[in-house]
Amino acid sequence: MPIAPYSFNSQNFETLIFSAYYAPRGRQRLYMLAGELSSRYLFPSDLLIGILGSEGSGKSTLIKGLFPGLELTNDDDGVNLRPTPLYDFEPDDFFAGHTFHLDARYELAFNQLHEVADSVKKAVMHGRRVVVEHFDLLYDALGFNAHILFGIGEEVLVVRPGVFGPNPMEIKKVVDKTIRFRLMSHSAEDIISYILAKDYGINRRMLHSDVKHGFVIKLSSKPEIDLDELEKKVLDVIESDFPINHAGENQITIGDWNIFCTGTRTHVKSTGKIENFHLKKDFLYEPLSREWLLVGMVGHREVAGLEDISYIQE
Repeated sequence: MPIAPYSFNSQNFETLIFSAYYAPRGRQRLYMLAGELSSRYLFPSDLLIGILGSEGSGKSTLIKGLFPGLELTNDDDGVNLRPTPLYDFEPDDFFAGHTFHLDARYELAFNQLHEVADSVKKAVMHGRRVVVEHFDLLYDALGFNAHILFGIGEEVLVVRPGVFGPNPMEIKKVVDKTIRFRLMSHSAEDIISYILAKDYGINRRMLHSDVKHGFVIKLSSKPEIDLDELEKKVLDVIESDFPINHAGENQITIGDWNIFCTGTRTHVKSTGKIENFHLKKDFLYEPLSREWLLVGMVGHREVAGLEDISYIQE
């Protein structure tokens, strides 16, 4: 089905293959990144937005940052008390909304695939914007790609697909492969932050940043800490395989520890799931910001297939 009346002329953007950003941990930092992506990549004429990623990757937080005020129709706690407004859309309704959200996986538990796809088509054909989580599940039934795709795993990928793709399944494959490193990094980061406060009295504000397969904690001065000792304390927690659970708003538990966290779902299920944790054995100094960096790493280097999404599928 053609979407010519409302499709965006992408000739000025055909050189964009993809952009990749570290997917930060914690709600506020992900909001900030999403706001930057919105101003840099989104246009009013982008009507179909595809969101890709696994559970707990931060898709809902990313959407809230991309589209502030948009009411999401899924419920991560498993109870949805409101119908999806998209199904009530009528083009002749002067008061109909302009932007709709839809979680394809959630909707397919209650509706046929063709019904969900037809509702999305109807809105897009009449100039409405639809933000679709799990867009890969609707792609074949729709018969056309999104104007722009956002995938979230260890990185946030931004892709403006063309006639040769990439298709959403290729992006989903990449982000599903890398999300585990983000979960491991986040859990290790919270463990080490708790130990720094409990055992070393470092309770002052710490800035958090990112590195491939790891995390960075920024400190205003170099602490007198034995990093081998600190690493062993973290490894002892990992070896104990304590469960990591959501414990209310902005709270998780790791064993009997209660920890403040704004990304409560972005964790491994237990500390034993953290693979190959190690610290860089010295604090790194950043002369421009005058900060000392504590760097932790997890996992092993592996190819995620990011480069493959730009190849034409034969």
